[in-house]
Amino acid sequence: MSLPREWLVPDWPAPARVHAFVTTRAGGVSEGEHAGMNLGASSGDDPQRVEANRAIVRGHLPGDPIYLAQTHGTQVFDLDGPRPPDRPRADAAVTGTPGRVAVVLTADCLPVLFTDRAGTRVAAAHAGWRGLAAGVLESTLFAMKTHPADILAWMGPAIGPAAFEVGPEVKDAFERFDPAAARAFAPHVPGKYLADLYTLARQRLERAGVVSVSGGGFCTWRERDRFFSYRRVKESGRMGAFIWVA
Repeated sequence: MSLPREWLVPDWPAPARVHAFVTTRAGGVSEGEHAGMNLGASSGDDPQRVEANRAIVRGHLPGDPIYLAQTHGTQVFDLDGPRPPDRPRADAAVTGTPGRVAVVLTADCLPVLFTDRAGTRVAAAHAGWRGLAAGVLESTLFAMKTHPADILAWMGPAIGPAAFEVGPEVKDAFERFDPAAARAFAPHVPGKYLADLYTLARQRLERAGVVSVSGGGFCTWRERDRFFSYRRVKESGRMGAFIWVA
């Protein structure tokens, strides 16, 4: 079954056995502010509509994905262990088992997909500014159990640098880790900055030793008809970033 043409397929040099896509608002049965392909079960949508949307996506996957209880932290869940009875509390998932699907849900936060160059292990990470500053990408790289130079990363749709207004505490959180993070913040109104999540993520990945980083350039807040955005609408839906090894 071919993917809907509106969904995103990463443009990156991943091995042929690695498959990935990111849903958009296109398709699905949700209505109102959740209209389209909302995959978020805790965003105020009708649960039956969310389940219907997830069933549509399931038709494009080799197995049932394990949806995480995301906390804006750094915990990484290993999908190769026993299947949990409940949603694991984590902001990234990693696997090396063929047909096992890693997924994170986002609506302004940055989804980052990973594979090793051999296509033996893959991961998906949910990187809002809190998780990004705390080290969720570094935790995911560690869980990959591969040298960072052998990792490929792809950044999916997130809020863009012209729309992501933050306070000085956000800037400080990143600069304490790396003073070069200042380049990702532009002065805005008094006491506020515009933050570039893509630049911040790229800096963290490159500092960790990842030399191949692709993607970026989207804006969930501005592209209203294409993406969900929590900053635009609090009762927003969620997109899903999926990856697996065939």
